[in-house]
Amino acid sequence: MTVKGLEVQFESEHGRTVEVLRSADDVDSFIDSLLNGPYDQNCAVVYSLDRPTLPSGYRDHELAVGTGKVARMGALAFTEDDGFASKGSIDRGILEYMLLGHVREFVPGSEIPVELVRRAVKEFLENGGRLPACIEWKDGEF
Repeated sequence: MTVKGLEVQFESEHGRTVEVLRSADDVDSFIDSLLNGPYDQNCAVVYSLDRPTLPSGYRDHELAVGTGKVARMGALAFTEDDGFASKGSIDRGILEYMLLGHVREFVPGSEIPVELVRRAVKEFLENGGRLPACIEWKDGEF
C-alpha cells in the first residue's frame, strides 16, 4: 500500500501552508519540532491524506498530538464518529498544550511517554489514518 501521508498543523504559518509527513523519519522530525519548539507550539492536529474528505471538504477525523519538553510525556486524542484519548498510567488532571497559540485540553489520565506518542503517530501514518493499536485508548469526552 502506498501511503499518501499526514497533513500537520502546529505552527502559525501552517494555517496558510500545510506540512506533509510521508515517512517515519518525517514523523521523528515533527515530534522533535514539537518537543524543541516554543511553548505555544507544543501541540498539533494531524490528518491522514489516505482518508476521504467529507462532502463539505473537511476531514472526517483528527488526531491531536501534545508533547511536553520537560517531562518527555505527551497525549493523543483521536476523533471521528467517537472520541478517544490515549490511556496513561498517571492522572495529573486536565492536560493543557498549546495549539496555534490557543490552549488545547486533553482529558485527565491521557499522558503517556513521548516515545509512545511517536510510535502511535508512525502507526497512524502507516495504517492509513486508523486508530493506532500500539497504545491503549479510553473513551474521551471532547
